Amino acid sequence: MNTTVVCSGGLDSVSLAHLISAEGRLGRILSFDYGQRHRKETGFARAAAVRLGVPFHLVDLRPIGAALTGSALTDDIDVPDGHYAEETMRITVVPNRNAIMLSVAFGIAAAKGDSAVAAAVHGGDHFIYPDCRPAFTDAFATMQAAALDGYAEVALLVPFVNRSKVDIVTEGARVGTPFAETWSCYKGGDLHCGRCGTCVERREAFDLAGVADPTVYVDPEYWREAVAARERG
Repeated sequence: MNTTVVCSGGLDSVSLAHLISAEGRLGRILSFDYGQRHRKETGFARAAAVRLGVPFHLVDLRPIGAALTGSALTDDIDVPDGHYAEETMRITVVPNRNAIMLSVAFGIAAAKGDSAVAAAVHGGDHFIYPDCRPAFTDAFATMQAAALDGYAEVALLVPFVNRSKVDIVTEGARVGTPFAETWSCYKGGDLHCGRCGTCVERREAFDLAGVADPTVYVDPEYWREAVAARERG
């Protein structure tokens, strides 16, 4: 079973690519340029493909991304600091992003003869991102089965959809994912900022998993403050 892995270059999707590769099922790595705030993460996706010895596809969705306005990931809007659980992180939602990307991924997988598409959506994203929830992935899989009926059978693999980022770090470490060769920060500077939602979640996940975090952060201790603020409600 060859699998197309949708990979942004972040910790979650690179870990998923390594997990699928360890199972001998990795067919290709697929990444997207949708005009996001920075594109350095796609370089990490490309490096993962080279490291794992599979083809890399970078799909240009910039014209579509330009129409999906209102997000801090696509517009000139400041990325907020703080934990993902805070309401302010809703400004990072890009409407229908996963639905659009997965539709393209399924088309490519079917055209290339792959039998599955894998995505690293996880339980920690449910609060903010509706297209990371099980209701979405279940419905999407049903829709794609109808869309490709009689042409190809392509399954949707979302092994982390009901699991946490802690689980992803644990699984990634088990299969030797080089975490230093992943990029999470939404701000896209020379180093991870340590303050945006994805940096806070990344740092917390390593701590809870008991796995050494090789990431260099501009503000390496802010995550503790952000987590404490979330717990205070």
